[in-house]
Amino acid sequence: MATATLSIDLTALTDNWRRLNAMCGALAGAVVKADAYGLGLKQVADALATAGARVFFVAAAEEGAALRKILGPGPVINVFSGHMAGDTDLIGQAQLTPMLNSIDQMSRHMETLPGHGFGIQLDTGMNRLGMEAAEWQALRDLALAQKPALIMSHLACADEPDAPMNARQLQTFREMTAGVTAPRSLAATGGTLLGPDYHFDMVRPGIGVYGGLPFVDAKPVVTLDVPVIQIRDVAPGETVGYGNTWTARSPSRIATISAGYADGIIRAMGPRAALYTESSAVPVVGRISMDLIGVDVTGLAEEPESLQLLGRHQSVDTLAEFAGTIGYEILTSLGARYRRVYC
Repeated sequence: MATATLSIDLTALTDNWRRLNAMCGALAGAVVKADAYGLGLKQVADALATAGARVFFVAAAEEGAALRKILGPGPVINVFSGHMAGDTDLIGQAQLTPMLNSIDQMSRHMETLPGHGFGIQLDTGMNRLGMEAAEWQALRDLALAQKPALIMSHLACADEPDAPMNARQLQTFREMTAGVTAPRSLAATGGTLLGPDYHFDMVRPGIGVYGGLPFVDAKPVVTLDVPVIQIRDVAPGETVGYGNTWTARSPSRIATISAGYADGIIRAMGPRAALYTESSAVPVVGRISMDLIGVDVTGLAEEPESLQLLGRHQSVDTLAEFAGTIGYEILTSLGARYRRVYC
């Protein structure tokens, strides 16, 4: 079989959520946008619901409608993008809670779904989504009279604990929500780790649940094992892969493995990346191509049948460093061709 195997440890995933939940003394929701960070919405959401999660967050109404079919009635499903044009039927039928981001969204929601629950997203300095201070001031009395289910904002630098932006946003959030009785939320994974001042009534862990930084104590969730298709001898002076970017300096044994950038293995990581067999690291050689990668296995005592790219020796954040990106991109890029095993 030439298909690589992506193993997803749902026990580790739910343990990570429970540990983040236990840190805060507040309710922990669960962020499952982007197909649960690329790991499978149905499997992940079912596991989190079984573990006790009752509040979920998605990016768009379409994701929320798909999640409602999985979870059934009961759990709260919040939509970060709010109430967009064309969302009304989905929000109403799937009983979603949009986080309203603007005066236009507030007007749309009140006109098309009067009496339907909603939340408010405030911009405390990230300049991405949410109402700015003047907009919120104009809407505040009207919005609060309708009893929003949640008032939230998002931290820009929570993965940098010493960043001054964290304290500025915390102060701004407190000022914008002074006197509010509705539940409040400011922290995702990084904010949860910043401590109690940032927890308010609900935290919204995402990447930490899936085993990524900044939750350094997270249990690894994903393992990726890639089959070896062929091993060949390469003589000194011979090259490997497109562009002749790697040249053998001595007699070498080169394995060709069955994965590539079509599977979310980012091409830019090639010059720095390694794979593992047991505890031995073996380097990628040449360019990562669409379906194949060359790996130097010269020093191994036995020829491997497969090599591990993700696992106990190498995390999504390690791969991200190789590629000059972040663990989020590694997770959400993992392709559809893998044989997925949930355990």
